[in-house]
Amino acid sequence: MTDISGLAPLTRQITSRTVLRTIIDNSPISRAELARVTGLSKQAMSEIVRDLEVEGWVRETGRTQGGVGRSAVNYELDPGKAFLYGVDIGGTKVHASIADLSGTVVGEVLEATDTRGGKHLVEQLASLLEELTTKAGIEPQLLRMGAVGIPGAVDPKTRRITMMPNIAGMTDFDFEAALRERLGFPMVLENDVNVAAKGEQALGEGRDIDNFVFVALGTGIGMGIISERRLIRGARGAAGEISTLPIGGDPFNSTAFSSGVLETSVGSAAIRSRYAGSGGVDGLTVREIFERQDAVADTVIDEVARTVAIAVAAIAAVLDPERVIFGGSVGSRAELIDRVGHHLSRCMPVPPACVVSSLGNRAGILGAVAVAQEGFYESLFGLHLRGVEPIAAKALEGAE
Repeated sequence: MTDISGLAPLTRQITSRTVLRTIIDNSPISRAELARVTGLSKQAMSEIVRDLEVEGWVRETGRTQGGVGRSAVNYELDPGKAFLYGVDIGGTKVHASIADLSGTVVGEVLEATDTRGGKHLVEQLASLLEELTTKAGIEPQLLRMGAVGIPGAVDPKTRRITMMPNIAGMTDFDFEAALRERLGFPMVLENDVNVAAKGEQALGEGRDIDNFVFVALGTGIGMGIISERRLIRGARGAAGEISTLPIGGDPFNSTAFSSGVLETSVGSAAIRSRYAGSGGVDGLTVREIFERQDAVADTVIDEVARTVAIAVAAIAAVLDPERVIFGGSVGSRAELIDRVGHHLSRCMPVPPACVVSSLGNRAGILGAVAVAQEGFYESLFGLHLRGVEPIAAKALEGAE
């Protein structure tokens, strides 16, 4: 067993971080079990845990019964030591939340997106944060890390937005740096579908699954990829932009170039167009089409499901996911996904399971919190936790 009484300050700090990591990974855990896992002496462990408790990093959480008449105090990370800011930005709405270190949301707010973008959007997020901290009674200095999901691609090297058609003034603007400067703590920028995939990994249908994809199908179609428990972003941050897959139409048709062939075949506009063009009532929403249950609607849904199944087969050939999780206004329709599964069984010997997200439209906001939580551990503790990938160094500039 290792004694720490003569350790230099830096070595002791590293030892304390090791103990903290063990507590985070294994809580609730007693000092005796911590000593056994880390190889430190019981005396050394008592000193470290006491210091962590005094500094507010850990707290007692019940007891473990040992031998006759004996019990041991268990410890866990104190979730109120710091707080996280998670934001899901859509083309029409901004969903913002504050969460503690356990990922538990303690306050959230939803309002229309300031589509002027740029500095206007930065100020909107700053205003929402002030509103949330005031309502929750949280001191602003306790906010230590944040993450933002945006409807666009983020270059992993430059951290700049490369595609964001729904909000003005974003591609020539260093949004991440501007947020960090305005809010006073690091903000990690990430594609919204990737963020939703992280939400599924943390709390949804992707828990305890090493390899899965999250497909958001609504107005458009996009995909977040979790491979070996890590988010795959690609060379330009565009991994999972499956709207351009050459499936469902002619990939050389110039009219589909901007939105993508697959999207123009299975997105909500395509569903409405197919329905009206096949003799259905014109002007209906996608929800109304699904709920009509007439012969035309049945045919359209089956055609869309077949095209999506072909896309999933192509995705499976490259990524081999165990599960495909669907979300979005169209992807959340169970009757559609059931048919996707049916068609997959006809074109693949061992198709991946297809399920509808259990988080619904909360996948994005919960994923933003999860990304912020991971960034906090990585930057402030120097920890690389199980299933957590390091955040790009540029995204963490300014972290304490």
